Amino acid sequence: MYDAVLVRYGEIGLKGANRGFFESILIKNIRLALKSENGADVYTTSGRILVKTDGNERKIMSLLTKVFGIVSLSPVIKVDADMESFMVAAQQLINDSINAKTLRVSCRRADKKFPVTSPEVSRILGSKLLDTFPHLKVDLHNPDITVSVEIRSDDSLVYAETIAGPGGMPVGCSGKGLLLLSGGLDSPVAGWMAMKRGIKVAAVHFFSFPYTGERSKKKVVDLAEKIAVYNQNDMELLVVNFTSIQETIWKHCPEKFRVTIMRRMMLRITEKIAAREGALAVITGESVGQVASQTLESMSVIGQACSILQLKPLVGMDKSEIIDRAHQIDTYDISILPFEDCCSLFVPRHPATRPVLKQVIQAEAGIDWEILIEQAVEEVEKIHLDAASELEYLD
Repeated sequence: MYDAVLVRYGEIGLKGANRGFFESILIKNIRLALKSENGADVYTTSGRILVKTDGNERKIMSLLTKVFGIVSLSPVIKVDADMESFMVAAQQLINDSINAKTLRVSCRRADKKFPVTSPEVSRILGSKLLDTFPHLKVDLHNPDITVSVEIRSDDSLVYAETIAGPGGMPVGCSGKGLLLLSGGLDSPVAGWMAMKRGIKVAAVHFFSFPYTGERSKKKVVDLAEKIAVYNQNDMELLVVNFTSIQETIWKHCPEKFRVTIMRRMMLRITEKIAAREGALAVITGESVGQVASQTLESMSVIGQACSILQLKPLVGMDKSEIIDRAHQIDTYDISILPFEDCCSLFVPRHPATRPVLKQVIQAEAGIDWEILIEQAVEEVEKIHLDAASELEYLD
């Protein structure tokens, strides 16, 4: 019955002279999301994005609900711009909604050359539909079915269903960022939220073999796969061997500063990786006050280890909100698996919650961190995650 899926965007339409740039990235991302549909035909017409369908509109809409920049989607019937064609399409839609008891008709006349005004189209079409379907009653506020007509200079559109998209901006329009991806609940959600603002995300994971095993690493790969579908359907996972640095911290640094110094070293390593990868920011899953390293004092001391921009999308969220989002993006069940990451294994009994920068720098003194950091950067393992969740190991 349907000919296409209508794609609506939000913020992009407010970008003025740059609108074409954002629209082109969105169309590219739509095509990437629909790779499994044998290169679905995506095209623009009169300021609208349409995806041609061949009985697969449900699959297409499901895939597009993971493309940031899309506000809503509707399966549409394309018709000529005349009342008879509108009526035929509307009848098809109502016949397909067998439980509907109330009706509303809405019209938007983009083509002002069409001789009948939008309110008049709605009135005429609504009257004819009520005659054809006498069991229907008019309800302008909360109808069971709304038949919408868009009158355009090329193909006009008739539809009765709209589903929400994820909103935000198209991934890739805001540059690249590196996500510190642990095995917990917070960091995958932080990555998802960064993607929503148009950031192309690559993930960095710190791995401490033999203290953390392959099952812990697999857990992180699985999390990266889950959020990769929002990230232009691919993601690079950069695995850092962190064992030597953690052992050095454990042996030579005061217990209360171990977490602080460990996180400072993570940022210093990530900053160097960012320079190689062309990334402009580091994204972390911190939320103020959640654990010892997430007081303002700790976050300030840790953050001063590097100069790269640090983004903390979860900073104002409660844990319950983060959990709800993890459920939404399907990372929760993986995140709660009991495989520990490198941070949880080396947590001291009494970590400093309000570290002083001068004291932390003194605690770091006497060790050539730069050699250890450079070694860790040189030994980074790249794992490429594609849309089909197949792993490709890169040199």
